[in-house]
Amino acid sequence: MRFLTRITLIALVLPAAAAAAVLAQPRTGIVHIDGGDSLPLTEHGSQLYAANCASCHGIDGRGVAQPRSGAGDVTGQGPSLRGVGARAADFYLRTGYMPLETPGAQPHRQRVLFSQRELSALIAYVASLEDGPPVPQPRPDRGNLADGFELFTERCAGCHQVVAQGGVATGARVPPLENATATQIAEAVRIGPYLMPSFSERDISDRELDSIIAYVQLAQHPVDRGGWGIGNLGPFPEGMVTWLLAALALVAVCMVIGRRLRE
Repeated sequence: MRFLTRITLIALVLPAAAAAAVLAQPRTGIVHIDGGDSLPLTEHGSQLYAANCASCHGIDGRGVAQPRSGAGDVTGQGPSLRGVGARAADFYLRTGYMPLETPGAQPHRQRVLFSQRELSALIAYVASLEDGPPVPQPRPDRGNLADGFELFTERCAGCHQVVAQGGVATGARVPPLENATATQIAEAVRIGPYLMPSFSERDISDRELDSIIAYVQLAQHPVDRGGWGIGNLGPFPEGMVTWLLAALALVAVCMVIGRRLRE
């Protein structure tokens, strides 16, 4: 009897748990185009754009200045994409910065919801709206690490920390660069996403940018020849560990002295 009761409970609970798990999955809100892979790249991109981007960036990519209700009752507002070229589209889409959940929210790196074909199609379509800069092709192998460290410390460490682990700035969270590719670093430097300032080739030359990327790649995979890296977060954790070890040593000394005095 107990066995039958357990079987009945399992039969009732498992479907309910499965249904709850399905309902708990976040909705992506992404519209995919049936048969899109068989379409020319730019045409596929235009359909993806109309379904996923036009509510915020306008039908013709001219932007939406004031919040308004778009497809699927989504409130849209966003800048013009005409002239941004493939560079900005590649950065925002391949990092998962776009699409945003709500206008005005700070973009952050997240799982990319488009396939590689869909990404290429969207980037091609945005680039076709108006002439703009292409996707950069950095060469960190020709960069100089010492120069990169100096440039990064001077231009970037104020927000990203000298070890490229991110931080907090006024009105924004500064992302760590641990997952940024060489291309994405080059794109971010040129376009200045969110509150980050943009740097032209006059501000930072391509050769200097190569050096910065080379340093960031070293910071992503540091070589701890001196011992324990302690997260490679810089002097703060190192100081905390030093104080902890010093406190333990002091307590041990006090215990030894106290024991000898009792004797």
